[in-house]
Parts: sequence; structure tokens; C-alpha cells
Amino acid sequence: MVKPQILVTGGLGYIGSHSVVELHNAGYEPIIIDNLYNSTEAVLDALEEITGVRPVFRKVEMCDKDALRALFAEFPDLVGSIHFAAFLQVKESVEQPLKYYHNNLLSTTNLLELSLEFGVKNVVFSSSCTVYGNPESLPVKENEPIKPAQSPYGNTKKIGEEILQDACAAHDLQAISLRYFNPIGAHPSSLIGEVQHDVPHHLVPYITQTAAGKRPFVSVLGGDYDTRDGSCIRDYIHVMDIARAHVNALSRLLHKENESSYEVYNLGSGNGSSVIEMIKAFIDATGLDVPYRISDRRPGDVEAVYADISLAQEKLGWTPQFDLKEMLKSAWDWEVKQAKN
Repeated sequence: MVKPQILVTGGLGYIGSHSVVELHNAGYEPIIIDNLYNSTEAVLDALEEITGVRPVFRKVEMCDKDALRALFAEFPDLVGSIHFAAFLQVKESVEQPLKYYHNNLLSTTNLLELSLEFGVKNVVFSSSCTVYGNPESLPVKENEPIKPAQSPYGNTKKIGEEILQDACAAHDLQAISLRYFNPIGAHPSSLIGEVQHDVPHHLVPYITQTAAGKRPFVSVLGGDYDTRDGSCIRDYIHVMDIARAHVNALSRLLHKENESSYEVYNLGSGNGSSVIEMIKAFIDATGLDVPYRISDRRPGDVEAVYADISLAQEKLGWTPQFDLKEMLKSAWDWEVKQAKN
């Protein structure tokens, strides 16, 4: 039986690699492209160990349209794509906005133009809760007014959604944007997980590295927000739950269950946890010591945001399976495994 081929851009990255596993489990053949800017081919070995099959991989720079066209020509049986490839650091995007606008937007327009050229009509887009900015009400619903982005990174996701929506309205294309909140954790095998080079720009790797003794303390970026304990509130969701949602969204498109050519869904746990609460939850989950200190706010951060996930539950048939303790324990298991390698 021939498996439907799905292009996975940025498929060796954190969320992309976990989604490759879920695509395989669901009976698809992932075709991975990645420029290895923030990933490594060693992930292929881990994916092969997890699934028993070495996935197809091509090193492709998506901003090089000719290289991307050659990839589409090589795989004429593609039926859809999941688009993860993007630069994603909020702080770096504030410091280097043109780098983010060039990479994140050109890669997306190239993908869509070639999808139309080669008749690949189904796209799942990796978006972000950053499109909501500082929301007016919580939990955030998909119809929450889109605010001015708090960072160039967030703005590239907002513009990316607008590009998709306009393309779907004008062409024979259908897409789903998944606005996920804060993915954490790792595959149960601890063979793939979140890799953060230098100083981590996400909270949970910072916590695990501190617990492992690699860092003296966690810097809590802002202690004077109008929240329960003064630190930012976010919605944390296990990466495997995020991966499953991408497969469900893709299936919805391929089986023509979507109700319009462009749809949007929130992916989160539906609960908000502060930075300090996350540190304490990690201590409870592992019994390890994690010292922390309050430091200055980070430019581009919003005060509080967490999701209403009822629409994804209803339309995608998706509900998170991992609780916070399981998420944090899997992140620690991944940290321990990395230390042994």
C-alpha cells in the first residue's frame, strides 16, 4: 500500500521531528526538508530508532525557490505539507527584524507558490499564540481580535496567516493554521526533544539545565506583572499533543472535512501557569532543586495568555493527553538523556 506523502518543512526541528513520528504512526510518509540552521541530521538516527524507518530527508533552503522547486519535482506525489520552518526567537527577532521578515515570509510565499504550481493543495501552518498580543479576555478564543504583534517574530506569524488566508481565497488551496501556545516536553523515548544552544530562550529548557547544574539559577524575566505572583502566565502543552493535532488537521483537509478553505485552531492545555508556578511544579515533579531570581522584563513578552481549546476539541477531535507533571518529567528525562550522550 502506497502511503500518502507529506512534505514537512523544518522537520528535524523540535515540533517538526515529533510530528514526523506521529505522521508515520498515522500511516503517512513524511518527506522532510530542513536547512539545518537550528537542527542536526543526527535527529534522523533518532527518528529511525523510534519508528523503525529512516525518513526521507533533503537539505533544502526554502528561501531558494529553485532548490525548493527541485524538491517538489522530485516528489510529484505529495498530497500536502506541514510548514514548521521558521526562525523563532522573540529576543533575536527584536534585535534582527529583517532577518526574521526575510526568512519567515519568503519561505512561506515560496512554499505556497510552488504548492500551487505542483497541485499540492493542503497546507497546515505552524502559527503561534503571539498573534493575539496582549489579549482583551482570557482564555483566548480564535475570534479574539488580532492585536499588533509584540515582536517581529510574532508579526511574521500574523502576516503568515494573512498570506495563507488570502491565498486560500484566491486559489484552489486549503489550509489550517494552528496557533499553539508553549510546547514543552519530549518524546517518551527521550530520543528527541527540545535542543537549546547557548542560553535557552524557552523556560523549560532553562529550568532543566538549572536542575542539571549547567546554570546557577533561572532568571524569571519580570516579577512586576499584574498576575498571581508577578511573573508572566503562559499555557504549556506537551509536544506530542501538538504533534497529534497537526496530523488531525492534515487529515481534516485530506478528507475534506473542513468547513472553509482556511481555518484556525488554538492548541494549548486550556490552563495558564506562571513562570514561578512552573518552577515549583518542576520541583514537585522531580524532587530537584531549582533556584531562581527575578530579573528585568524581556522586550516583546506579553503579560498573560492561555487558550480556549474547545474549537479544536470539537472540530479536530483533539484533546491534550499529558498533564503538567508528565510534561515536565519528560523534559527532565530528555535533559538526563542528553547529558549521557
